[in-house]
Amino acid sequence: MSHRDPVMSVPATAVDPTHALLPPQQMVDLLQGEILLDVRSHTHWGGAVTATMYLPRVRSHIWSQLTTYSRWVRFFPDIVKSEVLEHASKTADQTHRLYQAARKTFFLLSVDVEIFLRVSERFQESIKFSLERGSFSDFSADLTLQDCGEGTILTYSVAATPLIPMPSIFIQEAIRADLPGNMKHMRQALCS
Repeated sequence: MSHRDPVMSVPATAVDPTHALLPPQQMVDLLQGEILLDVRSHTHWGGAVTATMYLPRVRSHIWSQLTTYSRWVRFFPDIVKSEVLEHASKTADQTHRLYQAARKTFFLLSVDVEIFLRVSERFQESIKFSLERGSFSDFSADLTLQDCGEGTILTYSVAATPLIPMPSIFIQEAIRADLPGNMKHMRQALCS
């Protein structure tokens, strides 16, 4: 399923869709501002999603913003706090401990969540988030960046199971409804 962002459009000549990272029609859709979604179940009470979008900026510009974790409150409207608790380095990868808090409304129920994450960065390629503790029984996320012509393809995959039991179908529908708007908001913040 895809969602077109009428504000974000790139000339079709910016990237040759036949030599791209995705099937030609998906590349055309991305370059026209669509957010590609793959929503699926992840346990009986959880959900998983992969969202892909094109950013008309070079990877180094995007990377520097993504790894300033306090800025994540600008990327996702539901995140109310994001702070690095500890910096560490292992070989070529950078690792951090991160705290995030969010406020989300599901079906007229407002929920406050907090999460402590271990973050592992592979310079200008990927960021992996893994649960240390928090409001989920499990949580993991991967963010990858790939060059695409004069811009970057960002792929964000998340799998989570909340501590509050809720059928997987409800989680999937909430993701399907909210994530495209959140990704567009992220793109606007990253590209401004």
